[in-house]
Amino acid sequence: MSESKAPKGIHAERVTDWLVENVGGLEPPLGFALITGGHSNLTYSVTDQKGRKLVLRRPPLGAVLATAHDMGREHKIISAVGGTGVPVPDALGLCTDESVNDAPFYIMDFVEGHVLTTSQQTAQVIPDEGKRHALGERVIDVLARLHTIDPDQIGLGDLGRKEAYLDRQLKRWRTQWEKSKTRELDSMEKTYDLLIAAKPEQKYTGIVHGDYRLGNMLTTDDADIAAVLDWELCTLGDTLADVGYLLNNWVEPGESPVRGGDLAPTAAGGFPTRDEFVAAYSEKTGHEVANIDYYRSFQSWRLAAIVEGVLARYLKGVMGDPNADTSGFRISVDRMADEALRLIRKLG
Repeated sequence: MSESKAPKGIHAERVTDWLVENVGGLEPPLGFALITGGHSNLTYSVTDQKGRKLVLRRPPLGAVLATAHDMGREHKIISAVGGTGVPVPDALGLCTDESVNDAPFYIMDFVEGHVLTTSQQTAQVIPDEGKRHALGERVIDVLARLHTIDPDQIGLGDLGRKEAYLDRQLKRWRTQWEKSKTRELDSMEKTYDLLIAAKPEQKYTGIVHGDYRLGNMLTTDDADIAAVLDWELCTLGDTLADVGYLLNNWVEPGESPVRGGDLAPTAAGGFPTRDEFVAAYSEKTGHEVANIDYYRSFQSWRLAAIVEGVLARYLKGVMGDPNADTSGFRISVDRMADEALRLIRKLG
């Protein structure tokens, strides 16, 4: 593939040379294609002449917040988590030499599976409600497994500070919001003040995925999870944060997704309810799940800050898609900020 035909963000000849040298068994020339769907780090498929497929991950084009796009960190996480019972793609190589592709990147194995993003798609891929319930239970199993891993035992003890997770996250995403915001939003300011005032004590510490939901998993035809993806926000800290985040995405039939549109695979029906989810997770981990509306509010506020950052990057033209629906991002941020304020006010 010539440089002119390669997707933006890939220097085909240099990357091919690096891959042939560092990943065994590849037969060039290699084909590269941008995989749509991600709004932060960029993901590409790589295919050799024998049909072997790999996945390449690199930061967005242009200036970014460095800590949010650390390829070495992401590669380290999936390398460590592989083999723990949490399904992830095999990590195959990390390139930190920016002369190869203008930025670090890493390579992992391509895993077949469906990324479930809507209720309609979920009902088509898994038409049997009993299997959808089994998939929901598998989602709980994997999260419980992740949260009961000792990070020190798999080489992730230095991934981040274990204590004061909420303090660190509130500070980080407040800073992100201030750096990335495209307008003033009163609900973001009010929610932040209430989150600070109502912050609970951290009771359970472990590996926090940071974006754990069906849309970041590869699901098989028989309702199993082939791989959990998108570990860029993973850190150490309060594991209840992942529970709050997932419950925000665990839309029950008849509810309207906060982010708008049909972005709720669980709305297809058949999945465990939120209450059943919490009960099963608590039983599998031995963790008491209390104050969950605080964590749901925090995660809605945090995701609003994240999506605002995505919006800002699209407006700057560094995400490789000039036709993105930026108005949709703005509406999503408004809705998530309003939902965060509603949830935190429920706590009184």
